[in-house]
Amino acid sequence: MPTTEEAAAPEGHGIPDATGVSRSPDERGTDRGGIVVAAVLLLACALFVAFGVLAPEKAPPEARATEPTAEVTYEVVGEGTADITYRAAGDDAAAVVTRVGLPWRKTVNLPAGTSPSVNVTLDEEGGTASCTLAVRGEHVQRATATGAFGRTTCSGELPAEEGAARLEGSS
Repeated sequence: MPTTEEAAAPEGHGIPDATGVSRSPDERGTDRGGIVVAAVLLLACALFVAFGVLAPEKAPPEARATEPTAEVTYEVVGEGTADITYRAAGDDAAAVVTRVGLPWRKTVNLPAGTSPSVNVTLDEEGGTASCTLAVRGEHVQRATATGAFGRTTCSGELPAEEGAARLEGSS
């Protein structure tokens, strides 16, 4: 009896894949996993660079430029309660303390070229208050306020260069 046999097709060469999806990286021509890994690494590098550019204040202290400063001491002595406004650590920063009992003292470092000052206003009960201003330990100015809502100001100037403070006025 005659039989008919079909010849077996060589492996991998039979019926074409109807889905059109490749089964190995060699058939696709590219490896998508490698592209994803490269993209993630590129993004991580970009974030490190952006963080370094956007957050320079996190740099080590030796990498930051330093500007010359001077130690300024404000002192208010006397009787009563006062509101005190003084130049704080920033170029234009003013700090205010209200209804403080006297005596009061504050030391700050100010950039060279700024004008330290302290303003004192007594409350409605009055009293007597004297402000003093010292730069680098050297007395610059003293002034006194008396009576209800009495006011006084002590001020000076820090030269842009290293040196003694220049007096704006004295009492």
